[in-house]
Amino acid sequence: MSPNVRSKQRVTDYGEVFTPKPIVNAMLDLVKEETERIDSRFLEPACGTGNFLIEILNRKLRVVESRYAKSQVEYERYAILAVSSIYGIDILEDNAEECRRRLFAVFDEAYTRLFKKKTKAQCRETVRYILKKNIVHGDALTLKTMGENSQPIVFPEWSLVSGSLLKRRDFAFHELFLSPGERVPSLFESEEPAVSDLGENVFIPEPVKEYPPVHFLEVAHAYDE
Repeated sequence: MSPNVRSKQRVTDYGEVFTPKPIVNAMLDLVKEETERIDSRFLEPACGTGNFLIEILNRKLRVVESRYAKSQVEYERYAILAVSSIYGIDILEDNAEECRRRLFAVFDEAYTRLFKKKTKAQCRETVRYILKKNIVHGDALTLKTMGENSQPIVFPEWSLVSGSLLKRRDFAFHELFLSPGERVPSLFESEEPAVSDLGENVFIPEPVKEYPPVHFLEVAHAYDE
């Protein structure tokens, strides 16, 4: 069986075929500059075990290392920002879980290699927490989570403010899918003026919840959920 297929049954039931690394890199090279922007947000709506997201994170972390490796706190801050810019949805729970594990392993390998015994448990906890929120077991077609208590998918937007503070705003995923000309992309695209290219008024999605900024190393324990 192909290494890009887990089972024929999963292909039949879910169309599950994993994209090989050479194709992943060739596709990402089409938007190379964006993959090397630390804060550029990416969403993979059928992320599988994370082949695309893994390579995006690798590229971002190489940029973080090239700029901030001499300062541990700066590296931690911007590595967390890089992780927080990556989002995924998968209809299969085991895929979502494996995607989170693989993304964490990419971060942890780079972090440990650079700072060895100086690494911080709090930094790892922040990364695990963000990945738990950003990689969702859900259906990108219905825009809802999977399981008995299915709910509309909500994604957090993370942004650095005032140096070491991380700001979180939660957005309902379906709010980001209004028709062209009726919205300003908020979570997954750069900010734009609240008018279209034709000068028409557009809809700006509002967060469903907004949180006060917290230190980036305190994120894992900052919210009552």
